[in-house]
Amino acid sequence: MAQDGRTPEVDELVRRLVATTGITETQALELVSLLGLNWASLMREAKVLKATQRR
Repeated sequence: MAQDGRTPEVDELVRRLVATTGITETQALELVSLLGLNWASLMREAKVLKATQRR
C-alpha cells in the first residue's frame, strides 16, 4: 500500500532503486521527487550517491 499519498508505481520504483543500488528509502524518494520516474536518471544519481557514501 502506498504511504504518504504516494502511488503504488512510485513505491515500487523506490523499492527497486533501494534493492538495486543500496541507497536508503529516503534518498530514493528524494531522487524521485527531484528527477521524476526516469529509471536511467534515477540509477545514475543513485550510483553517485552510493559512491559518495563510501568515502
